[in-house]
Amino acid sequence: QVQLVESGGGLVQAGGSLRLSCAASGRTIDYYAMAWFRQAPGKEREFVAVISDTGRNTYYADSVKGRFTISRDNAKSTVDLQMNTLKFEDTARYYCAVQISGKFVTTWQTSYGYWGQGTQVTVSS
Repeated sequence: QVQLVESGGGLVQAGGSLRLSCAASGRTIDYYAMAWFRQAPGKEREFVAVISDTGRNTYYADSVKGRFTISRDNAKSTVDLQMNTLKFEDTARYYCAVQISGKFVTTWQTSYGYWGQGTQVTVSS
């Protein structure tokens, strides 16, 4: 019952920055944790970052910690991912998702649903 649309991807040089946005519609996401995942060609989809329902708690994959920042604005029903100091290995399609199971914030892909169509991030070097 939730529709997610990701945007903000593009081509950027290594060391540059991008800000991704996930817009939710259909019903409120105020009571759910939201996460970003990514998938590169030939690789499994992997966890990137998650933010709790209130935005108070966040958790990041080791590969992006210190470079990426996840945030949310429940009034606008949006979740953003600020990506700084981008590396070539960050190249992937980035997806937003809603945590639909579990009592606590989780990195487990199986706990998420309502995946968006994704937005492509390509980092050149």
